[in-house]
Amino acid sequence: MSTIEAVARRTAGEIALAYRTGEADPVAITEHFLERIAAAKSENIYIHPTPERARGEARAAMERLREGRPLSPLDGVPIAWKDLFDIAGAPTTAGSTLFRDSSAKTVDAPSVANAAAAGMVSLGKLNLTEFAYSGLGLNPHYGTPRNPNAPDVPRSPGGSSSGSGAAVAAHLAPCAVGSDTGGSVRIPASFNGVVGLKTSEGRIEKVGMVPLSRTLDTVGPLARSVSDCVMLDMILRGAVAAEPVRVPVNGRRFVAATNIVLDEAETAVIDNYEAALERMEKAGAEVERRPIVALDIVSDMTAQYGSLTAAEAYAEYHKLVDGSQCQMIDRRVVHRIVQGRAMSARDILSIQSIRAAAIERLDEELGDALLLMPTTPTTAPEVEPLEADDDYFHKVNLKTLRNTMLGNMLRLCGLALPNGRDANGMPTSILLSGQWGQDVEVMSVGLEMERLLSDMFDPTWWRL
Repeated sequence: MSTIEAVARRTAGEIALAYRTGEADPVAITEHFLERIAAAKSENIYIHPTPERARGEARAAMERLREGRPLSPLDGVPIAWKDLFDIAGAPTTAGSTLFRDSSAKTVDAPSVANAAAAGMVSLGKLNLTEFAYSGLGLNPHYGTPRNPNAPDVPRSPGGSSSGSGAAVAAHLAPCAVGSDTGGSVRIPASFNGVVGLKTSEGRIEKVGMVPLSRTLDTVGPLARSVSDCVMLDMILRGAVAAEPVRVPVNGRRFVAATNIVLDEAETAVIDNYEAALERMEKAGAEVERRPIVALDIVSDMTAQYGSLTAAEAYAEYHKLVDGSQCQMIDRRVVHRIVQGRAMSARDILSIQSIRAAAIERLDEELGDALLLMPTTPTTAPEVEPLEADDDYFHKVNLKTLRNTMLGNMLRLCGLALPNGRDANGMPTSILLSGQWGQDVEVMSVGLEMERLLSDMFDPTWWRL
């Protein structure tokens, strides 16, 4: 393995350190990633690479580093974007064939502009579920991204930020940015064995991003470490310093929910989850295993009144799904969007009212504790059965989204961390969540959790 290849496999922060020590430079690292992206075209991870932009940004970064004036801790580090975000010089497809030939955007989305201002190198636009509306990541238009943890049998890369999770795991980018409306950052993190940060509503600007649910949409990074996510959170917001600091778990309170989130979970998911909790307890954490009523409130609300995401998605896309272009949209996505058509004003107002009450109830139930659960109740399922049977697809999709979707409805921020593998080598993940606005605390605790759990997961198992 060459020095450049070895450096490129490191975390974003470690790549940046290699620049400063002279072990590598942004131009060589960027060329390495562009070569890998071109060679991996059949893996369906990128929709639109941006090599010309990447090379220009890499050359500018190398010049700044030579002169000792980096723009940020990640100056010159490559990054890739879910194809919901506008990038100047490239079209935004939202994973849909309807926008395949749309005009290139002329202005970066604010988060993209912030990354560029920090000197990061944009490698291109990543694949996703059409309109970001599925937890499984299948896409009939651009192909389903290959989950690199499953070299023999194609498995779900998670969704909707499928390309974002797969790109980081497959070493096609050291870090990526996705969106999370019902789990779309945390699920790909779980299925691909990387770290995913779902930020609080409103923490990172959503302008210049194709919407699904204007209420629930959030922006978040996927990376190979919590510290990378900390720095990316800072950069995407345009902040000049990162607030989180590593804090011990000793004496800190956590609630491990026992209702809903463990139902029908696979054995490996439960075993690795319990092993992670035990490690935290040995380190002095106070872990309470008990039901959380707020989870039941949200689950019952959705069963009775429907999905707020479906209602808002139908408001966004009703002209498409009710018109002649409907046949050009993934039928599984259409199925989910049109569920919003039947929802009444009373349904939506009831959801808004009950959601507010559930958030208040959760505040009472958690107090100063953070919430723990498996990120997903299963590991990545095989793709072929999902493609063959739509009823099975929807059943698996809802189960995949179940735990993370509760967090969106309760306005939680969350950090998904790999914590092992199953017998097939597929990653499992634990989710640390905090209430709205507790992003800094979640990241601070997450830094220590990652240290405690680090030897539970081998990221090189599949040996790319």
